[in-house]
Amino acid sequence: MTRAVMTVLGPVDPEELGHVQLHEHLFCDLSKYSDPSDVDEPITLESLYRTRAGSNPTDMVLDDLDDAIDEMQRFAAFGGGTLVDATSLGLGRQPARLAAVSRASGVHVIMGSGYYIDAFHPDGLGDDSIDDIAARIVHDLEVGVDGVRAGIIGEIGMSWPETAAERKVLDAACLAQQETGAMLLLHPGRGESAPAEHAAAIRAAGGELTRTVISHIDRTIFDVERMVELVEATGVVLEFDLFGDESSYYPPNPAVDRPNDGMRVRWIAELIERGLVEHITISQDICRKTRLTRWGGEGYAHILRRVVPLMRARGISDADIDTITVRRPSELLAREI
Repeated sequence: MTRAVMTVLGPVDPEELGHVQLHEHLFCDLSKYSDPSDVDEPITLESLYRTRAGSNPTDMVLDDLDDAIDEMQRFAAFGGGTLVDATSLGLGRQPARLAAVSRASGVHVIMGSGYYIDAFHPDGLGDDSIDDIAARIVHDLEVGVDGVRAGIIGEIGMSWPETAAERKVLDAACLAQQETGAMLLLHPGRGESAPAEHAAAIRAAGGELTRTVISHIDRTIFDVERMVELVEATGVVLEFDLFGDESSYYPPNPAVDRPNDGMRVRWIAELIERGLVEHITISQDICRKTRLTRWGGEGYAHILRRVVPLMRARGISDADIDTITVRRPSELLAREI
């Protein structure tokens, strides 16, 4: 066995990953988030803003292969090396298409495994045993689907409060992590206490917290002191993964004032000053059409084009940027294969 990163095209040396974005979606279907009152309309210049600020069902599905290839070619052109597709089971995962995108673009693509929040679970999952769910995740990692193997566990979806089925999936993910050593990517519930509670559950289930990435910190915790407390108590990695999505209008939780990119960079700079650069990753979590360049969005290269220069302008060193975007992601993704 050797330490490597499992991509959809096979194992890769961690040193070859380059710039990594740990949480994106090339293909996904979030339409179960739609409300019956949502207006389902074509995306045009006239509808673009209300679509991005709302929840147009048309916007919630990424399913075009040509779009995905074009976006990854743009990502590569700006220096992108590796992208993690965090689409888990029930979210519209498409293994063969992920492999096709990687071949056409030259970008290393890494596939996720596991299950998202309860509303997206397949029928009967709640009746399955923890061991059965864990075995399916391990199979994805070790055998794969038609030869396409997963490279991470996640994104594992949790609500706030969590459901019994979600907790079962999380416990199973921890078992799978014990067996495979794979990184665990967690979608936390929408509550400031949620990440700490989920971390406690991971610890209780035998998961490895230092190889656990807590997604969406920038829509969950809004105080740097609480972020510091979470890291110091658990050792988890914080993922600021909504870069480019700067709208204050957040249909899943209207009570939340989401930050803009400048605020995210300020929080990251403060965490670096506190000595926590090893516990930070960044991404964009693109999962809607209107965030693609074809549909008027920022595209997957936004971090490379806009955020990295902003980080430098705010005094973050190239060494720290490399740690956040290259070295730490490669360490988290690598395991014995």
